[in-house]
Amino acid sequence: MTVFLKLGGSLITDKHTPQAARAGVLARLMREIAEARAAQPQLRLLLGHGSGSFGHMEAREHGTRQGVRTPAEWRGFADVQAAAARLNRLVVDAARAAGLPVVNLPPSASAVCRAGAIENLAAALMEAALAHGLVPMVFGDVAFDLAQGGTIVSTEDVFAYLARLLRPERILLAGIEPGVLSRWPDGQVVSDIAPDAALDALGGSHAADVTGGMASKVREMQRLAQAVPGLSIHIFTGAEPGLLRDTLLGRAAPGTRIGAP
Repeated sequence: MTVFLKLGGSLITDKHTPQAARAGVLARLMREIAEARAAQPQLRLLLGHGSGSFGHMEAREHGTRQGVRTPAEWRGFADVQAAAARLNRLVVDAARAAGLPVVNLPPSASAVCRAGAIENLAAALMEAALAHGLVPMVFGDVAFDLAQGGTIVSTEDVFAYLARLLRPERILLAGIEPGVLSRWPDGQVVSDIAPDAALDALGGSHAADVTGGMASKVREMQRLAQAVPGLSIHIFTGAEPGLLRDTLLGRAAPGTRIGAP
């Protein structure tokens, strides 16, 4: 079984404080992933993470998502990449400490975009890593763009591109919230969202998020569920100890499901 797992920026960082990682949470999550792989050796896992407070604030300041053209914007492009890479280094180190054979594959070195959308990404590298029992890692990062100079791609953007090629059975998006809420911040968890359901009630993120809030992420996952038959997508919390491990092993189906049961 092939699974794509994202550890959200809201989960592994304090998104309200610049460059503040939650080291204890990150270490626990990596242990749970390692436990799941040990219990289910046939699990093929592609791991991703958000940038949280390490990238979104800089990207918003420089407007990187909307394009990169001036010398100042190109310097900002480099600053955003450096900030995202600092968190990525912490995530890789935590994964290695837990015994995970992670191979880091930054989108800034492997993706080409056009008008903000991924046009090409080195999927063969991901497939080779999976075939050899490794854990390829991607993350929210800058990318060069043929139409607007540069842009930012989210982990969901990368997952959406790769899912059409690698055909995972499940995509797991672990964040700080228990799932998709009917109303922010005090709504109920929506247990199921059909791929063609309207999302007028969903709002954006409550912290800086230049790749879009929850509503845009759900819409992207809806489109992906329609494009990849049989794909099951779960949006859930990684804050509850043990839940990520149990979800990877199929013992739990928490949060919000989009697509196949």
